[in-house]
Amino acid sequence: MSENTKTSLDKALHHFEWELWKIQMGRANPALVEDILIEQYGSMQPLKNSASVNVLDPQTLSIAPWDKTILHAIAKAITDAWVGLNPQTMADSVIIKIPDMTEDRRKDTVKIVKKFAEDAKVSIRNIRSDAQKSIKRQETDKEISEDQARDMMEEVQKLIDDANKKIDDGAKLKETDIMKV
Repeated sequence: MSENTKTSLDKALHHFEWELWKIQMGRANPALVEDILIEQYGSMQPLKNSASVNVLDPQTLSIAPWDKTILHAIAKAITDAWVGLNPQTMADSVIIKIPDMTEDRRKDTVKIVKKFAEDAKVSIRNIRSDAQKSIKRQETDKEISEDQARDMMEEVQKLIDDANKKIDDGAKLKETDIMKV
C-alpha cells in the first residue's frame, strides 16, 4: 500500500475536522465566512482574499472589503451559502450578527454535522476504491503476489475502518457539544 493512501486519508480527516471547527456555536468566528466564494472581477474567490473579517464582539462579525464595489456581492454570497447567517450591508462594510443557539438552530446545526460526516465517509470510500484498484493493478501486472495483495487489502481496510471511527467519534462529540445548553 502506498503512502499516498495514508496521506489522502489524513487530508480527508483534517478537512472533516476543519469543517467541524468552523461550525458556529452562537459565537462570532471569522472561519464561518472566510472561505465562502464570492464573484469578483469575473472569477470566484474566497472571501478572505477580498476583504478583512474581524470580530467586533462575541456576537458580531464585520467584513470590510478592499474594493467597496463588491459589498453587495459579499452579502449575496453569504446569504446563498446557506450557513444560517443574515448579512447587513452598511456604508463600507457588511455586518453579521450571530444568532443565539435556539433548540431548532441546534437541531439544524446537528444536521449539518451529519452531512459533513457523510461527505467525509464518501471521501474515505473513494480513497479505499483507489487503493484497491492500485493493488489489483499491481497484482495483475505481477508486481506483487496474490498473498501480498490480500495483505495489502486487509491493511487498507483497517486504515479505512480507523478513519471511519474517527469520523463517527468526531461527529458524535460535536453533536454533544452543540446540544449542550
